[in-house]
Amino acid sequence: MSQLPFPVLTADEAAALIDDGDTLGFGGFTGAGSAKAIPRALAAHAEAEHAAGREFKVRVLTGASTGKSIDGALAAADAISFRAPYQGNPVLRKKINAGDVHFIDMHLSLLPQQVRYGFFGEVDFAIVEAVDVTPGGAVVLSSSVGAANTYMRVAKQILIEVNAHHPHGLLGMHDIFEPKDPPSRNELHIYRPRDRIGSPICLVDPKQIAGIVMTHEPDETGSFDPSDAVTERIARNVTEFLVNEMRAGRIPDTFLPLQSGVGNIANAVLGALGRDPAIPAFEMYTEVLQDSAIPLIEDGRLKFASTCALTLSPETSRHVYDNLDAFRQRIIMRPQEISNNPEVARRLGIISMNTAIEVDLGGSVNSSHIMGRQMMNGIGGSGDFTRSAYISIFSCPSTQKGGKISTVVPVVSHCDHSEHSVQVLVTEHGVADLRGKDPLERARIVIDNCAAPEYRDQLNEYLTFVWVGHEALSFRSSFAMHHKFALDGDMRGVVWSH
Repeated sequence: MSQLPFPVLTADEAAALIDDGDTLGFGGFTGAGSAKAIPRALAAHAEAEHAAGREFKVRVLTGASTGKSIDGALAAADAISFRAPYQGNPVLRKKINAGDVHFIDMHLSLLPQQVRYGFFGEVDFAIVEAVDVTPGGAVVLSSSVGAANTYMRVAKQILIEVNAHHPHGLLGMHDIFEPKDPPSRNELHIYRPRDRIGSPICLVDPKQIAGIVMTHEPDETGSFDPSDAVTERIARNVTEFLVNEMRAGRIPDTFLPLQSGVGNIANAVLGALGRDPAIPAFEMYTEVLQDSAIPLIEDGRLKFASTCALTLSPETSRHVYDNLDAFRQRIIMRPQEISNNPEVARRLGIISMNTAIEVDLGGSVNSSHIMGRQMMNGIGGSGDFTRSAYISIFSCPSTQKGGKISTVVPVVSHCDHSEHSVQVLVTEHGVADLRGKDPLERARIVIDNCAAPEYRDQLNEYLTFVWVGHEALSFRSSFAMHHKFALDGDMRGVVWSH
């Protein structure tokens, strides 16, 4: 590294290059492949500036959520003024909901092109994690891509953490491609999840690289909770639905590529699909690869996975790195602009499987806001796939808070995915197939198949009470269940009124 034409810095020296008000583009996607040392040092620098009575906040763009060293440390240091496009940190979330941080929730596939279009202004620094960087500016990313390639291309300066924890064998597992902007954009030549269209490296101008910081740290990803009875029933319902779709001839015998969201339900569903002998070996074209995918690859049940990030628990990550030769021909990592691209999802016939906070009787889905006002994490990539999917599925438990909240409500308190995009809803109680159903038919099937039994009479009473016109909508009653929970902490026992 001593022969590189750019300086090797400490994390503190790198952080000192950043000024108050700068816009930072962080590589990584989830905690996988996110920078660690530089943002921690930047948080300490911000605290020192605040203690001296000086302002210090930065604008933060990322790929998606990050590790605790970016969102957690910077938010705790009160060092973030603006954030996009998605987050999952409780400290940052609290500041967003208090109005202390300006936050824009976005479809993840749109972020890189909007950065190129200049919608966010200039990017002062790209801060990425890599396995290696050459004197000529060839950067080998680590366990994800996110928007790192775009940030490095447009930023005024680049800071790179070269993390020795990640093996050099990751070289060749990335497919880096950035489409041209309109009116010169061509189609993406991806016809199977395994098709490559780009380069295994990011190539940048060495003059842009302000310095590198040497690190040796694992990704800041955690383990998922084990499946419980509810998530297992949801997983079984999804699997049975897809098996029946195959038997009906609506899914080919060779199956279709899967997209799966993040979390315990997603892990359970993917595991159930892999165990069911009626489901043939399949492929994935998705944004995140989680723990449950790894044994499926080893067993031959998952033939190939295209992803944006290896969001694995520490134990599973070690296993993959220890056996990298066995995985490198089965996994490819792409920029989020490609992994989440609606054009590709439509062409491949993706079956999208994502989770919801709440769903309504019309089939619309809220995936980002608690009680319509409090941001949870964001829409993420779910919308990128849902609108273009061959079959779009959303899953959630039928209740929360020990039954005091029904996740099936008359009208969602915040709409991320409308009934025009959502085809199938699943809870532990069953499946609501909304395809080809009018609004009243959708409402009946959602209540009968997905709502918790203790809420069905109440929801049916709502239909009887308000149904006038084409949709079940009442300005006074549509949010009565939410209003009752806000008053006394329980959605049960609503008395409908005009």
